[in-house]
Amino acid sequence: MNIKNLSLALLTAGTVMLVAFNRPANKTTITKSIKDSVIYGKLPADSGFERTINGKQTHLFVLKNKNGLEAAITNYGGRLVSLLVPDRAGNTIDVVVGCSSIDGYIKAGGSFYGATIGRYGNRIAKGHFMLDGTDYSLFLSNRPNSLHGGKEGFDRKVWDAKKIDDQTLELTYLSKDMEEGYPGTLSVKVVYKLTNNNAIEISYQAITDKTTVVNLTNHTYFNLNGEGNGTILNHTVQLDADNYTPVDATLIPTGKIEPVKGTPFDFTMPTTIGANINDSNEQIKKGHGYDHNFVLNKHSFTTAVAEVKGDKTGIVMKIYTKEPGIQFYSGNFMSGFNTMKYGEKDERRTGFAMETQHFPDSPNQPQFPTTTLKPGQVYKTQTVYKFEK
Repeated sequence: MNIKNLSLALLTAGTVMLVAFNRPANKTTITKSIKDSVIYGKLPADSGFERTINGKQTHLFVLKNKNGLEAAITNYGGRLVSLLVPDRAGNTIDVVVGCSSIDGYIKAGGSFYGATIGRYGNRIAKGHFMLDGTDYSLFLSNRPNSLHGGKEGFDRKVWDAKKIDDQTLELTYLSKDMEEGYPGTLSVKVVYKLTNNNAIEISYQAITDKTTVVNLTNHTYFNLNGEGNGTILNHTVQLDADNYTPVDATLIPTGKIEPVKGTPFDFTMPTTIGANINDSNEQIKKGHGYDHNFVLNKHSFTTAVAEVKGDKTGIVMKIYTKEPGIQFYSGNFMSGFNTMKYGEKDERRTGFAMETQHFPDSPNQPQFPTTTLKPGQVYKTQTVYKFEK
């Protein structure tokens, strides 16, 4: 689900050769294997994330579990920057598509790489919604609609950060009444935790002093072959979703919930992303690929609702969530505009997003699960991305 980015540079296949770029330990280290076209890497340099924005300091925080998995997170936009995961050969793969500096993320703008999204994730039709008899107007950040919180959503805010322990980072942000047009002062807490079963847990909590709408999510782009290692078209995807919400020409849900069976949206069995992505189906055309909300079947938090596997590395990502929907975005609007951590461009479909969420435009569609939060209520949700090989 994005505003910028197109095409792809493949690394040449041939003789086995390793090229190592020796740099100081705190900088990104790259090794390219010509044989299997996989780029291995390490965490980006801290120095690229030391900056002052609107009087607040940004940093890069590193989490590490007992198995050696590492995650890098910046408090600029509450973003997941890197996630180092072992593949089936024991190599370290950075499965997160991201930038090597705060400047890179600012330039990438509406791509939302790795960001915490709020106050409302996804689209709100025509930037309007009614709540308790009042019509609220939002900035049209994705004309003719509002997208991901408006002109300066949570992805562009500097969050207060507290590292709880080696595996846990707590981020907090106070969104003032009428910020980006949303009513109520919203106190938000997001906790990233790298667990010892090789999962990254993202927990969200929020309270308000006035009735408002809330739909928080994370917009990480994944490539399970590793950032810079080609498209995600040969990744296999399985979703526990028998239905999805079709959209109009501006990607707003029509209000219907339709079955996926017999359509390119049927991922109830493992299917490659590229198998039907260029189908003549009208919904595929509207999204320029996949950019749709899937209605998850009734599920518990202990059962995976999605599973994705990288074809080159064998890395498997399982997703667990308390949310009713998941927005599957196949990187259709990536266009090679930005240079990412390992020097490659963000060419079209070199990353995918699985954004757990309530449904798009829910404030205007009462038949969808509600996103209304009232004073005295606590918004709480959680999503887990677990990695296996």
